[in-house]
Amino acid sequence: MISFLVDNWGSILVGLILIALVAGVVIKLRRDKKRGKSSCGCGCENCPSHGMCHKK
Repeated sequence: MISFLVDNWGSILVGLILIALVAGVVIKLRRDKKRGKSSCGCGCENCPSHGMCHKK
């Protein structure tokens, strides 16, 4: 087991970094959606799909 980890530590590290980045993006998108922010960074006032994202 240890030899596998030693031989593949670079790939394991890159994989863990990618998993952390994806998790961070998903968490930020969920928080922004709960706060009513849009995912594109623009305002939704003039967006034709405003009613689909922000149902009241």
